[in-house]
Amino acid sequence: MKYFDKNTWFWILIGALFFLPFLGGVHLFDWDEINFAELAREMVLRGNWLQMTINFETFTEKPPLFFWFQALSMTIFGIGEYAARFPNALLGIIVLPFLYISGKFMVDRKFGFLWALSWFGSTLPFLYFKSGIIDPYFNFFIFNGLFFLIHFLWKRRDLSFIFLSRSARFYLVVGGIFIGLGILTKGPVAYLIVVLTLLSYALSKSLKFGMSFMDFIIYSLSALGVFLLWFAVEYSFNGPDFIVEFTIRQWELLTTSDAGHKGFPAYHFVVLLLGCFPASIFALRGLGKIKGLHSHVVDFQRWMIILLLVVLVLFSLVGTKIIHYSSMAYYPISFLSALSLWQILEFPRKRQIWIALVVSLIALIAIAISIALPYAGMHIEEIRPLFEKDPFAMANLDAEVPWSYWDYLPAVILTISLIVYWLYRKRSPNFAIRTLFFGNAIWVFAALIFFIGKVERISQRAAVEFFQEYSQEDVYLINYGYKSYVPGFYGEVEPYIDPKAYKKEWLYHGEIDRDVLIATKINRTLELEREIPDAELMYSKNGFYFYRRKAYAK
Repeated sequence: MKYFDKNTWFWILIGALFFLPFLGGVHLFDWDEINFAELAREMVLRGNWLQMTINFETFTEKPPLFFWFQALSMTIFGIGEYAARFPNALLGIIVLPFLYISGKFMVDRKFGFLWALSWFGSTLPFLYFKSGIIDPYFNFFIFNGLFFLIHFLWKRRDLSFIFLSRSARFYLVVGGIFIGLGILTKGPVAYLIVVLTLLSYALSKSLKFGMSFMDFIIYSLSALGVFLLWFAVEYSFNGPDFIVEFTIRQWELLTTSDAGHKGFPAYHFVVLLLGCFPASIFALRGLGKIKGLHSHVVDFQRWMIILLLVVLVLFSLVGTKIIHYSSMAYYPISFLSALSLWQILEFPRKRQIWIALVVSLIALIAIAISIALPYAGMHIEEIRPLFEKDPFAMANLDAEVPWSYWDYLPAVILTISLIVYWLYRKRSPNFAIRTLFFGNAIWVFAALIFFIGKVERISQRAAVEFFQEYSQEDVYLINYGYKSYVPGFYGEVEPYIDPKAYKKEWLYHGEIDRDVLIATKINRTLELEREIPDAELMYSKNGFYFYRRKAYAK
């Protein structure tokens, strides 16, 4: 099969055009983006890529692979937002042609194009590659681990409709290696997701699916070998502390909820339905029987449905509810969407009006939000009463944000896309589908340009600018009463010689050798002033209060 045809290059170009620009146009967001970037920054600063630190103290929550990618990027581009987000943008340029080639391999060029389109034109999957979070690589490795495992099973069954040039054992080992990379990216959940999917698939086939216990052992050892290779190096340099603390933390994440990250049981279903628009709507039809599919595609459909259910159930049971926890579902959702779209184009009489109606409903919600944001920004006094019970949010609204009528452009883009979709969905469904998905992608891209910087200006920029202002001064930079990684990354903090400087108790009350600059929020000021009575207020801005505790005279 010819892998690099004109559509392959098209998706590479589209990925580069949409994912690479403006990566550094907005500050990184607390927590995750700045947390991960700070880990990578400290790797570069310390010159130690084996032992991870955050605030220059040992970090044991995650393995290092993604942080190595970010640190390498920072070594090339310099420490900053662009470098922190570049690894995911690069992966986006890989994923789109990868989906196209995979779809072409399984069905045909049209299906491959629709699979890539379903990903690119959906909201959260698009945003995925404009971020500095860890999950894009984590999920890419998991999907490939499962993808090659399926190839192994197909090879064992000697399916007539698909050509696999390698031996069955090759696909098995490569799949295991990808799972190992997933474990090395974020942890053992990579293995757990695949095992639960495999077990569910086996049960659906009455345990007659072509994989022996020894095959499973080889697959598992291939995965474990990648992680153990790194762990052996980690153990030889730093002892067993990391693996002990890491194991404890993984269990805590699965069984408890982090403060501020709780959610209702159907949280991830709603997130995926709205966040993966419009692919999620078409994917609902892809859950059913699709006419004209070869047996291996029907089999892959079964795998994807099971994977989607495993992700939904697993992360609905997990105590912590964070939007990107269920992002592994982007792969099955985009595949099921492509199935539905392929059927619409191949068998045009099989259109369902309910799909168009639900698409329109969610699009109208997105359009309404796109109109409401700039309207609220230009009529800020009208929305203040909504935040009366939250003094920090009220103070956030004091931020000077340059809203204008140009900020309605994203709403216009999505409105035109929806109108064209309705006008052409019957007489030219191919044009209608492409307009809808490309239109949504352009809407997301425009929303990032017009909205995200303004939201960041309201929510955190005052604190970012404060720490940037004092980043070159000989002071200690910390925050009080809220979790944040802004002081380290944007304050460009370097390792302290005095170990006491890492203890907040000493910074709050000790005989400090240099000034301590402290950021807090409006609702924690009284508490701070009681606990640190010699802290002097410097100024306040947009809900953040900044204090100075002066150094003791020598």
